[in-house]
Amino acid sequence: MSNGPGARRALGWSFANAALGKLGGLLIGVIIARVLGPDDFGTYAIALVALMAVLSFNELGVSLAIVRWDEDPREIAPTVTTISFAASLLVFGAGWIAAPAFAEAMGDASAAPVVQLMLVCVPLNGLVATAAALLQRDYQQGKRTIADQVNTWLGSGLSVVLALVGFGAMSLAIGRVVATIVFSVMLLLFSPMRLTFGWNRRYAGALLRFGLPLAGASIVVFAVGYADQFVVGGVLGAQALGFYMLAFNLAGWPVAMLSQPVRAVAPAAFARIQTDPEKMDDGFRAAMRVLMCVALPLCAFLSAAALPVITFVYGAEWAQAALALQWLALHAAVRIAFELAYDFLAVKRRSTALMIIQAAWLVLLIPAVLFGARTAGIEGVAAAQVIVAVVILIGGYGWALRSAGIRIWRLVGSLGVPLAAGAVSWAAGWLITDVMDGDLLPAMCAGLAALAVCAVVLYLSRPQLRVLNTRRIEESV
Repeated sequence: MSNGPGARRALGWSFANAALGKLGGLLIGVIIARVLGPDDFGTYAIALVALMAVLSFNELGVSLAIVRWDEDPREIAPTVTTISFAASLLVFGAGWIAAPAFAEAMGDASAAPVVQLMLVCVPLNGLVATAAALLQRDYQQGKRTIADQVNTWLGSGLSVVLALVGFGAMSLAIGRVVATIVFSVMLLLFSPMRLTFGWNRRYAGALLRFGLPLAGASIVVFAVGYADQFVVGGVLGAQALGFYMLAFNLAGWPVAMLSQPVRAVAPAAFARIQTDPEKMDDGFRAAMRVLMCVALPLCAFLSAAALPVITFVYGAEWAQAALALQWLALHAAVRIAFELAYDFLAVKRRSTALMIIQAAWLVLLIPAVLFGARTAGIEGVAAAQVIVAVVILIGGYGWALRSAGIRIWRLVGSLGVPLAAGAVSWAAGWLITDVMDGDLLPAMCAGLAALAVCAVVLYLSRPQLRVLNTRRIEESV
């Protein structure tokens, strides 16, 4: 899948960026969770869900066209910027008006001002969508890392200070908005092209035809990714949402460390070899095997050691979050797999297939999580997530990948070792936490066992690592 030193360097920067960002987010999240407690954290969770909802489609999907554009992307950049910013302003206005009703429906009417303040990030995101896409296309992950780290640490640090002096849930919203402003300025300064608005009718129609199906798919993707949180807030209340969100964030650690860096590079890398079906097939299977060799053992460890991890990191008052984490950690592994598949299918122009998969997922997921919430609380919601995700991954993405040229049985065969590694890691984690008392020691031992399993299976996956680093792809580009 590599496209030479640029892609490999960008991937390295992406991994470093994710590692630093997630570590910083985890450390700051621990402080904030301990300072605010479940109630205020639940209020912030409502605002964050609202922000993520509108960000999923606010620029109508047109910025991805810059990454995939066959010619000079600067030709379409002004039109992309105009569409992105105009759409984000409309989304911001609609969200501001709907915020009070949304907060009440989620079980905490007092969250409305926090939601409205968080929505200020939306037009800023639309304004810099073109700059972010240009940096991604040019493999400028080093510059993106600098901006992301300033965003993470500035926002988190300011939020902690404000929380300590008594701003409550609003402290998190203020920190997020201030950091987003600084982040946006940095992206504009780092961009290979200055911010320019424009309108070219010849490009506008093509951009909207390209972007709108992806925006529609993104809305459904968001609904799939956050339907559980809507249900928890609406059915179980804001405090339950706080517990669930904490578990969700912790379960997202493997996703941020593994999937997000790959997603920063994979679309551009796949796009450069899309004319060679054999290399696309080899690259996708190798990438999936290597990702799963790390993701499955780590996610299995988080699942098996959920209670000691939660109580050690966040404190005993957050122990209920372990009920969700034991399932959400497994869901994270599935999420890593289908995010790579999603990016591959997007490059292969399978927008319709992606929409069908996500729609089917949503149809199955909503009744499943509602049933889970009413029968087993946050644990039932998380379990429903895992079950439905596995069904869709096998049935939906398996069908779509096969139609896109992936040899499914070879893909399944290459995943046997990672699946076995995940099972070993889970069993070791469960045994260690069952035998040992306390939280720090069993969590550490279970984590070390998972890392050992990862090392073994990566050693066994040397052929796949060679495929990802091969020069044959470079020579064909």
